[in-house]
Amino acid sequence: MEISNNRSKDFLNVLEERIAILDGAMGTMVHALGLDEQGFRGEPFRDNERDLKNCIDALTLSQPDAIKQIHASFLEAGADIVETNTFGATPVALADFGLQDHTRELNLAACRIAREAADAATLKTPDKPRFVAGSIGPTNKQLSIAGNVADPGHRDVTFDEMVSCYRSQIEALLEGGVDLLLAETAFDTLVLKAALLAIEESFRSTGIVVPIMASFTVFEGGRTLSAQTVDACYQSISHANLLSAGINCALGPEKLRPYLADLSRICPRMVSCYPNAGLPNALGGFDETPEMMASVIGEFARDGFLNIVGGCCGTTPDHIRAIADEVSLHPPRRSPDQPRLSRYSGLELLEVRPESSFTIIGERTNITGSRAFARLIKEENYEAALSVARQQVENGANIIDVNVDEGMLDGPAVMTKFLTLLSSEPDVSRVPIMIDSSRWEVLEAGLKCIQGKGIVNSISLKEGEDAFLKQARIIRDYGAAVVVMAFDEHGQATDIDNKVSICERAYRLLTEKADFPPEDIIFDPNILTVATGMEEHNRYAINFIEATRQIKEKMPLTKISGGVSNISFSFRGNNLVREAMHAAFLYHAIKAGMDMGIVN
Repeated sequence: MEISNNRSKDFLNVLEERIAILDGAMGTMVHALGLDEQGFRGEPFRDNERDLKNCIDALTLSQPDAIKQIHASFLEAGADIVETNTFGATPVALADFGLQDHTRELNLAACRIAREAADAATLKTPDKPRFVAGSIGPTNKQLSIAGNVADPGHRDVTFDEMVSCYRSQIEALLEGGVDLLLAETAFDTLVLKAALLAIEESFRSTGIVVPIMASFTVFEGGRTLSAQTVDACYQSISHANLLSAGINCALGPEKLRPYLADLSRICPRMVSCYPNAGLPNALGGFDETPEMMASVIGEFARDGFLNIVGGCCGTTPDHIRAIADEVSLHPPRRSPDQPRLSRYSGLELLEVRPESSFTIIGERTNITGSRAFARLIKEENYEAALSVARQQVENGANIIDVNVDEGMLDGPAVMTKFLTLLSSEPDVSRVPIMIDSSRWEVLEAGLKCIQGKGIVNSISLKEGEDAFLKQARIIRDYGAAVVVMAFDEHGQATDIDNKVSICERAYRLLTEKADFPPEDIIFDPNILTVATGMEEHNRYAINFIEATRQIKEKMPLTKISGGVSNISFSFRGNNLVREAMHAAFLYHAIKAGMDMGIVN
């Protein structure tokens, strides 16, 4: 989709020339006003049933002149971008104040006020255009973190509810004429993924497209509140058409330095940063002076970390002025050349490099691969089922395959419950999740539960190209990689030529029509059972190995996987023979290019 706003295009030109300056803390400036309850209510909310003190979003209607003056003060200090006063202006956040029915009104008014301030500043300095970013906060809800410590599976909202909530805000921001959207201060990556999906859906529904900035929050130790590392978090959102990724809030610039350095090293997009003015003191204030912040941020600019910079909690126009002066001495960061590698994430990043060893996908959380797991799921003994997943990771699984396909189970509900509980187990959820099902509704339910970059297993061409592309685009919207089975409208591929041709056809469709990077495509050319007594089955192992070799020659960035235990089903009950068969098969398949496999 093409950007539809000329000011947005002007903003992209600015970023080519210099480091752009974002504004500072709206909350800090509002608190300096010393407003009481009536000040927050004003005339528009005089009779509101709930207290509004500290509902900063309400001031857009009750104190519009004050909000406009705050924008003007940051612009006067050198900001190129002001954020709309909409950080909490989503229905779910406004509901705490009884203002959810004012969502559209508040967002439209905030856009108008910010635009008036930006246009006035541009008139004063025509050679320095100013821009408006639609602020989209994290809300007060979580999807990866239990809302009730006594019930790790409890969530106050669903993924779909968060997408709908965000769309209410985003469509109003687009209608209000923002130049870019800023999804910020994300501490739960699954909530951020919901916001990014809502943005894409809003672009399609409105026809209005603007650049997207995404900024998440890390704490001391370098993880988000939902426990993801910087590189795992970035990988989770890397599918989105982002202008920039960044870090804001929680820490001051000095403590943020190593995490910003990590992001700058791995991110092929532009990078933003707007730290707090240090850590809060005993009274909840922030002590870093403009000079202190500017000195450290100037080092960030000198070291090539920055494209966009500003301030978060505790920062004033004086901070922004000092930061702008300091970074003006340095050119903008240039994005590094990144090798095209397959990357997935749980709480931590998994990167498959040419020198990587074979990637093990644990099969014991697959109902068809483990009778014990199947029994535990049927008995709803989820605690014990989680221990099966934990054992797999402890025993070396790099990815875990989760499959709950069983005729008597409500697949979407069981997948949702298991993955939600699993997200509260950091020793398990640190690895990427492979969502495995033959039913599309189960796959999509799973996609709504994982904050990392997971893998969908699987889709195929058996229902034709239209259905294949529809599913592939949805998977891409959720940010997952995909396993493609060598299966088409005529059935499962068994011979070498058919395996390769189906994979080539799927590859063209995925890369040319569904915007899939080749490195996010995993082909499964069908590991089929040998020694069944039927002569035509005897070459199945050799056919897989040779097809693997040809697929990797023709499409080298893709990966090859398969369910290894299939090869020896004829010998069920004779584990000694099965293990020997698996070892021999893997020896040859890995040499041919097999990258990963579902194994016990």
